[in-house]
Amino acid sequence: MAEHDQKPSLDALEAKIAAAKARQAPKPRADEHYSQAQLAWRMVIELVAGLGIGFGIGYGLDVLFGTLPIFMVLFVMLGLAAGVKTMLRSANEIQEKKLAELAEDNNAPEGRDDEGA
Repeated sequence: MAEHDQKPSLDALEAKIAAAKARQAPKPRADEHYSQAQLAWRMVIELVAGLGIGFGIGYGLDVLFGTLPIFMVLFVMLGLAAGVKTMLRSANEIQEKKLAELAEDNNAPEGRDDEGA
């Protein structure tokens, strides 16, 4: 009869052990590598897009007004500044996301030895 009384507590203990093992399982590294490369390309594209848009606007204004290098140089510099600002905003967003994930992992409940007692 004592065996039947211990069966539910053993099942609960096995479930806790399985949950703890699932939390401790390592994450796949290949996905992390590709996501970092995607983030790097995103930043490069944002910088180049700012430069390209600035060049296009500046060149268009120079052709329109007949002053070739003035607006092109000015808007390339403005495009560079806008691209850097956008790139820094993306980097800050990524950093906040990573910090939130780390805080979530640190606040996750750990398996304690005194739970069953």
